[in-house]
Amino acid sequence: MARLAGFEPTTPWFVAKYSIQLSYSRIRQNYAMDTKNYITPAGHEALKTELLHLLDHERPEIVQVVHWAASNGDRSENGDYIYGKKRLREIDRRIRFLNQRLENAVVVNNQERIANGGDPEQIFFGATVIYSDTEGTDTQIRIVGVDEVDLEKGYVSWISPIAKALIKAKVGDTVRIQTPAGVKEIDILDVRYEDY
Repeated sequence: MARLAGFEPTTPWFVAKYSIQLSYSRIRQNYAMDTKNYITPAGHEALKTELLHLLDHERPEIVQVVHWAASNGDRSENGDYIYGKKRLREIDRRIRFLNQRLENAVVVNNQERIANGGDPEQIFFGATVIYSDTEGTDTQIRIVGVDEVDLEKGYVSWISPIAKALIKAKVGDTVRIQTPAGVKEIDILDVRYEDY
């Protein structure tokens, strides 16, 4: 096990914070997660913030509750103990998941691509796209990573059919998309890359 300066691997602080990170990040239970995880800088920061919150705040609080409940005696009918252990398993599972996602993360920053001469009107990962369908309805979407999808905000995954159809198209292009109702044509009205 790795050592950090000033902390022995057996101290409760080290075990609670780092042994989970170090051991679970090396376990590969889901091979689909070994693929690259494209993500925006804002999405990457959100995942890191959630991971640190779980490690620094939620998990230590639940560990204290479980410790207190265990010291009360009979664990078979102790609701605090049973719920606390269940919640610890949920937190540890989420920590493992976030570690794997961050380990395979590829942060895509379009500002660098555009600064180096890339076309700002061509659609790539991270683009905010406004398009119009044949009925004249304007729709705005943003192409993001699979961990950032939020349909209420219009954030769609880069592996979704709409995003796959739009990638590499430019403003003014007409794109054909296969939908459950059949083939649909959409016109690209605007492409933006927002600062993160």
